[in-house]
Amino acid sequence: AGVKMGKSWTEKLDAPAEPVVKPAPISIAGMRVGQIMLVPTARMIADFMSAIPAGETVDTKAMRRELAERHHAEVTCPIYTGYHLRTVAEAALEAHAAGVPVEAITPFWRVLDEDSPTTGRLPDGVAFVAARRTAAR
Repeated sequence: AGVKMGKSWTEKLDAPAEPVVKPAPISIAGMRVGQIMLVPTARMIADFMSAIPAGETVDTKAMRRELAERHHAEVTCPIYTGYHLRTVAEAALEAHAAGVPVEAITPFWRVLDEDSPTTGRLPDGVAFVAARRTAAR
């Protein structure tokens, strides 16, 4: 019997989930307790990134604002956003490593830049993001 591994990043991305809108339980990262908060899904983050035109970028704060507005919330949860940014980027890199062309993976570099903490956690993340952003210019 082999050791059971955790879910792949792609499985985490594709896990069924619904966004939730509820009062924020804590104040953190510019969000105040009690504000109406969107808890996004990984798929929402991936879809947002895919909708950004090639060559354009949107920073994480702007993405959180836009997602909140679309879901009639005041803020988007910074913790879940960060978690899902990593999931989307890792799933894209998994697909790319499996032979999916870079043009066909989720363009996470349109939100994550070379200085994003998440980018630094990805395998070759900083170099990959820098190359994709340069190629898009």
